[in-house]
Amino acid sequence: MVLREREMSAVGGLLQRHPVVGVIGARQVGKTTLARRVSSQWPGPVLFLDLEDPSHLAQLTDPLLALRDRSGLIVIDEVQRRPDLFPVLRVLADRPDRPATFLILGSASPHLLRQSSETLAGRIAYHEVSGFGLDEVGASNLQQLWARGGFPRSYLAAQEPESIEWRRAFIQTFLERDMPGLGYQFASATLHRFWSMLAHYHGQVWATSEFARAFGVADTTVRRYLDALSSAMVVHALQPWHENLGKRQVKAPKVYIADSGLLHSLLGIHSQDELERHPKVGASWEGFVIAQLVRRLGAHRDERWFWATHGGAELDLLVVRGTRRRGFEVKRTTAPRVTPSIRSAIADLQLDSVDLIHAGDQTYPLAPNVRAVAADRLLEDVEPLD
Repeated sequence: MVLREREMSAVGGLLQRHPVVGVIGARQVGKTTLARRVSSQWPGPVLFLDLEDPSHLAQLTDPLLALRDRSGLIVIDEVQRRPDLFPVLRVLADRPDRPATFLILGSASPHLLRQSSETLAGRIAYHEVSGFGLDEVGASNLQQLWARGGFPRSYLAAQEPESIEWRRAFIQTFLERDMPGLGYQFASATLHRFWSMLAHYHGQVWATSEFARAFGVADTTVRRYLDALSSAMVVHALQPWHENLGKRQVKAPKVYIADSGLLHSLLGIHSQDELERHPKVGASWEGFVIAQLVRRLGAHRDERWFWATHGGAELDLLVVRGTRRRGFEVKRTTAPRVTPSIRSAIADLQLDSVDLIHAGDQTYPLAPNVRAVAADRLLEDVEPLD
């Protein structure tokens, strides 16, 4: 069992400060398990409602009548199935003395986020849950986490074939049941083809026209596919940083499959040996390490970027908080070096520091304010933003 103490602490703190807390994340990422653990430590009464359970759904035929006399913690799972609950939650959250606190769970469909943000503005705080991270499983399990990804049932599978089988089943169920449940009516075969094609572009700059030509559809159609998978939190788009530098800079996002295990399944990779020999091994490593860096740093979505110029200079991850700028490069090598691209990034972006995260086992300085940092020492050698 992996004790998600960081996640529990974050959610517990938000529940103390806000009348409504929304936990969002991809399907099967562990939101319900997390909520049950948080509930087990709640000092007062707890009501847990799973809106995929018909008997629980029936209790909310008249939600105001069902919930107005309840106190303590009220957990509502799969809340996107009942968007009419949000106005009721606003009324209950505004009561004096706050007799009840609400923890709502759901996949991050656009409808869920839009409805809750508009109706519960000023009352709700969000916490995004992803799969297991290096801080939870330990640096000694880095290779397994990279190969299998962070979905609990994939990572914790007793044997590698079981992990692969779970990921295959997840992809099929996600496309055939979960996406329609979130309001998307794309053909599952078409979306599977798009997702698989996107896996081969993992870590590359998004090219709308190229995907549109491959599918024989309009640019707007492939953007809808990308938006759908991004909203369901199985694809991440890292936005470009650009400023007035007198250079032509890339202004399209980089796309990443959010979970390395799903990426490997979409690419047909079934073992560590196949992964090491695959053409996308470097891109897979880059996406995995960036995800662990973001987690370690505590960087919010509006604080993390990539940077690239049409002249070839680039930086895998730029983290900006206040006046401080930290750069990160990720290399699948044991002998990293300071490249002209990194020197250009340091000069043009006025970086405070650059860390080259590599696959070796040592952390050491490379140049003033530039370090080589071993990936398995990331937790010890990379300081959080706060």
